[in-house]
Amino acid sequence: MTTKDRILWADDEIDLLKPHILFLEDKGYEVVAVVSGQDALDRCKEQVFDIIFLDENMPGLTGLETLSLIKELNPTVPIVMVTKSEEESIMNQAIGNKIADYLIKPVNPNQLLLSIKKNVHQQSIISEATTQNYQQEFARIGVQINDSLTADAWMEVYKKLVYWELELENGQTQMADLLRMQKKEANNAFGKFVKRNYIKWIQTPDNRPLMSHDLFKKRIFPLLDNNEKVFFILIDNFRLDQWRVVKELLTELFTFDESLYYSILPTATQYARNAIFSGLMPAQIVQIFPDLWVDEESEEVKNLNEAPLIQTQIDRFRKKYTFSYTKTNDSLHGERLLNNIASLMQNQLNVIVLNFIDMLSHARTEMKMIRELAQTEAAYRSLTKSWFQHSFTLDLFRRIADKGYKIILTTDHGTIRVDDPVKVIGDKNTNTNLRYKVGKKLNYNLKDVFEIREPEKAGLPSPNLSSKYIFALNESFFAYPNNYNYYVSYYKSTFQHGGISMEEMLIPFITLTPK
Repeated sequence: MTTKDRILWADDEIDLLKPHILFLEDKGYEVVAVVSGQDALDRCKEQVFDIIFLDENMPGLTGLETLSLIKELNPTVPIVMVTKSEEESIMNQAIGNKIADYLIKPVNPNQLLLSIKKNVHQQSIISEATTQNYQQEFARIGVQINDSLTADAWMEVYKKLVYWELELENGQTQMADLLRMQKKEANNAFGKFVKRNYIKWIQTPDNRPLMSHDLFKKRIFPLLDNNEKVFFILIDNFRLDQWRVVKELLTELFTFDESLYYSILPTATQYARNAIFSGLMPAQIVQIFPDLWVDEESEEVKNLNEAPLIQTQIDRFRKKYTFSYTKTNDSLHGERLLNNIASLMQNQLNVIVLNFIDMLSHARTEMKMIRELAQTEAAYRSLTKSWFQHSFTLDLFRRIADKGYKIILTTDHGTIRVDDPVKVIGDKNTNTNLRYKVGKKLNYNLKDVFEIREPEKAGLPSPNLSSKYIFALNESFFAYPNNYNYYVSYYKSTFQHGGISMEEMLIPFITLTPK
């Protein structure tokens, strides 16, 4: 230890503990020993301690009284209560006053050391162990990236990378940078995998992974046919890493069945969410229900027809389910939803769309303050968790759990933080999305994109006879040559969707069953 951790130990029989103090000093700790609660309080006014051991049964100020007074001075210092008594009432009082730990006399030196490591060094020990574990795993993940030839294998790679991203988010910068490099390597390989296989997936429905337009037919309708009542909750722009931090808030309410599915391209609401709700690829929606599709060139909002699309899918499969559709864009809509929850319980299926994270990603692009708040991936996750916990959302899940309903939690697409500009030229009718372009006069470097020259083969509509689609790969985004430097600086490091990456295409699909 470069600087000694300082321990305060208060016990009216401190002389009997001299061997223990010598043991701790031999381990590199500085120990300040006092014989009363008042002495402990006086020392805390003079010095800062890393951890405090308090005897529960001292004359004068008792251990519990001293605990309360020290907490007023320094609420964050870990305090370990040392007691001869195992009475439950004393332990409850101590725990209620937020002790970090308690030890029953007679204590042995290893108990003391373990308590110090747990309460003072826990984060550094965990960080060191995590770093070592990722170093060992790094090569194995690299091999897995190179060997991933199937859709399921890529799901496993992504899950591993998300796991380590969360494990390392408070660790060494060097390891976090190494993980980012490995994630970029994985996305490069994933983009090549999608380019090789995507058209084939659309053309051969019986030999592909689960995709957006399969969800209701293969995952929702079987539950309803089994007389289950289901809430289908779609959080726009909701990624696997965000689910993992939200999951902590729901463990007391539900058990989880976690899986992934593949979003269709483009990974954007107009295409992916409409495919989920209709059970059709976008080109089929245009052909069968032209009134329910909004063209790229239209100024109309692209997701106004979701409830009618759900009804068309129910009708097409000759189902008789009763269902509701609710979209919330703010807390006012959320409160209305909570007030209406009892009436929703009459339906077999309730579809709820929560738009906050999509709004957050747009606000992060457009508002400097939000960009500062969500500067990193970890901060972006933290804002997601804070919204889930402190808005109406957690209460919504709690009320559904209380009623015993199953929840399917998913999204239509994810989002990726973009950093690499790719030049593209299009005419005035080209769409504005930064991760995909559709138009009839597009100029670009073919090696930078996934190009679809025949949209119908990918299940996509053609606004014009010569329309084609291009998709950005990995962390790239499309930028026009005009005013290029301004455009790049404005959109660099923003969260975007529509293209090809694990974050955008590998979608969490979680079944939550009330406990």
